[in-house]
Amino acid sequence: MQDYVKELRELVGSRPLILAGACAILRDEAGHILMNLRTDNGYWGLPGGMMEIGETLEETAKREVREETALEVESLSLFQVFSGPELYYEYPNGDKVCNVTAAYVVESYTGEMRVNEESSELRFFAPEELPEQITPAIVPILRAYLQR
Repeated sequence: MQDYVKELRELVGSRPLILAGACAILRDEAGHILMNLRTDNGYWGLPGGMMEIGETLEETAKREVREETALEVESLSLFQVFSGPELYYEYPNGDKVCNVTAAYVVESYTGEMRVNEESSELRFFAPEELPEQITPAIVPILRAYLQR
């Protein structure tokens, strides 16, 4: 996917791109939500990212969880698809995106968590104690999930 977006960026510069992706809402036995402290912007987010060519949104969610946490998703269900002004985001390097994000609730997963180069920390948070510094495009997803 990085090559695909890189090729697009060479053509359009930092102008807004509409990009499809997926994120995953994982909870532990106590109902805490897994978040990752992102290395690209210093904000907390949900495991997730952009769809690769030929991939389904479900595959995107599972792959991103595996890449960012080392956990294997066994089953998930679609929570909601998010788009619009709240999903607009400008990266620290100036690249702009209009995200279309499918949010999935992970119903079961296995493995032992570990970070990769995209995250400096993985942590479960109680819903009432989420961190203040959350990636702006993730805020409406968490808000909708907590209000369901």
